[in-house]
Amino acid sequence: MAGHSQFKNIMHRKGRQDAARSKLFGKLSREITVAAKMGQPDPAFNPRLRAAILAARAENMTKDTIERAIKKASAGDAENYEEIRYEGYGPGGVAVIVEALSDNRNRTASEVRSYFTKVGGNLGETGSVAFMFDRVGVIEFAADKASADDMLEAAIEAGAEDVVSGEAGHEVTTAADSLAEVSKALEAKFGEPKKSALSWKPQNNVAVDDDTGEKLLRLMDLLDDNDDVQNVYSNFELSEALVAKMGV
Repeated sequence: MAGHSQFKNIMHRKGRQDAARSKLFGKLSREITVAAKMGQPDPAFNPRLRAAILAARAENMTKDTIERAIKKASAGDAENYEEIRYEGYGPGGVAVIVEALSDNRNRTASEVRSYFTKVGGNLGETGSVAFMFDRVGVIEFAADKASADDMLEAAIEAGAEDVVSGEAGHEVTTAADSLAEVSKALEAKFGEPKKSALSWKPQNNVAVDDDTGEKLLRLMDLLDDNDDVQNVYSNFELSEALVAKMGV
C-alpha cells in the first residue's frame, strides 16, 4: 500500500460503521459547502465544487444531502472555514501533508501537532516536506469504462501525463493546471469519472519496517478521525506482511 493514498481508504479498512460513515459525510459536506461558497454554486462552472460532488457520489451520498450542502453556502449561513495545510515528519522520517478546513486554526493546529507527537513524529513549517511531492490532477474511472489501451490513447490525446490501469480501475494523472480540461475531454468520451481532483503525489516512496508502519497507520487513523482534516498524503510504503496483518 502506498502511503500517498487519501486516507478514506484507511476508513474502509475499519469497516462501514455508522459513526465512521457519518464523519465521512460531514467532511464531504463541508468541502461541498466551502467550494460552493468560494465560487459559483453551479458545478459546471466551479471545478472544485464538481470535484467535491464527485467525491460525495463515490461514497453514495444522496442527491438531497449534496444539494443541502450547496444551499447552505448560497444562504450565507455556513461557518467560515479556513483552508490550512500542515506538513511534518512521521515515524521513520516519512513526509506527511495534511489538508484541513477549520473554523478554529489554533484548535486544529494543536490537535494535529499532538497526533504527530504521540507517534514520535513532529510537525514542521509550511514547505518543510511539500518539495518532496508534485501537485497534480488525478482522474479516476471504473475499470469497465474502457480498456487500458483505449484509456491510454484518450488520455494522451487529452493532454494527460500518465495513466495506470488495473483491476481497480484507471487512474489518469495530469498537470495541476490541466485537470479541468483533461477531465472534461475524458468525460465526453467515457462518462462521469469517479474522481477528478488535485492531489499531492510523492516523488519517491519510502519503504518502512513493520514497527514504523504500525505507528504510521496509527497516525493516519488519528488524523482521519479529526473532523477538520480533509485529506492526508504521505510517501511511505508498507510491507506485504503488514498489509495482510492489518487488513489494509
